[in-house]
Amino acid sequence: MLRRFVWLLAISATALAGAQSRVSDVIYAKSGGAAFTYDVFKPEKPSGAAVIWLVSGGWVSRHEDINPMLAKMFTDKGLTVFEVVHGAQPKYTIPEIIVQVRRAVRTIHAAASAYGVDPNRIGISGGSAGGHLSLMIAATGDAGDAAATDSVDRAASSVNAVGVFFPPTDMENFGADGTLAIDIPMLKVFWPAFGVTTATPRDAILKMGHDLSPMTYVSAKMPPTLLIHGDKDPLVPIQQSYRLDKKLGELGVDHELIVVPGGVHGGLTIAPEQIGKLVAWFVKKLDKK
Repeated sequence: MLRRFVWLLAISATALAGAQSRVSDVIYAKSGGAAFTYDVFKPEKPSGAAVIWLVSGGWVSRHEDINPMLAKMFTDKGLTVFEVVHGAQPKYTIPEIIVQVRRAVRTIHAAASAYGVDPNRIGISGGSAGGHLSLMIAATGDAGDAAATDSVDRAASSVNAVGVFFPPTDMENFGADGTLAIDIPMLKVFWPAFGVTTATPRDAILKMGHDLSPMTYVSAKMPPTLLIHGDKDPLVPIQQSYRLDKKLGELGVDHELIVVPGGVHGGLTIAPEQIGKLVAWFVKKLDKK
């Protein structure tokens, strides 16, 4: 679960062809004296489709990791990009972060027309923790609360496509059936994100593994889903994507799994070539019908 996608610094200058404009620090929520924001990258020739990129690695999110070069690979194909920063663990737990991200998605829906975006052509994406959060949003999206007094709460939290890199998908069966992610020594560093300590009761840990797994919520209503995963990932085993891919197939969901031979957690798995495949997939799936 990478904190920073430093590989993006190596993208060649050819990826910078064309123009994009940027709107910075759009506030989507305030809490406890903190403001949560996203940056908007607008293409020179917008298609009306958009992708929400969750700036997240290890459930840590920083403004410094908003990446214009990443956005450029999308905007060059006409996609508007919203790079969302959420509250970081350990101050915020994953359940709290999911609430924040869902609020961001609603805010983007509510403001879609102002950015020239069709609210029925919005995708969501991210890598590792950002992929996990993207799948959680995609699997649990709703149409909004029509009776809400807050206009943002009346907006949808649903998306029309989700494409992710090496996501944790099943915290109850992590790497092997019956293995809890929280029990794996290498993943103990992420306990604060789950709100787990040595004093946490076992039944609470079991419930957490269930409640924070995208697999728990996936249904036949899941939007088109793309998974990109390296077969040598030492942190999030490719078994996680295999499990979700299998379930999506059983449910009849439009889905695709790209396996990167020799790919680890980062590196070639999320190199420009693979991002290009992700962008092309979003262009296709968010095309105006």
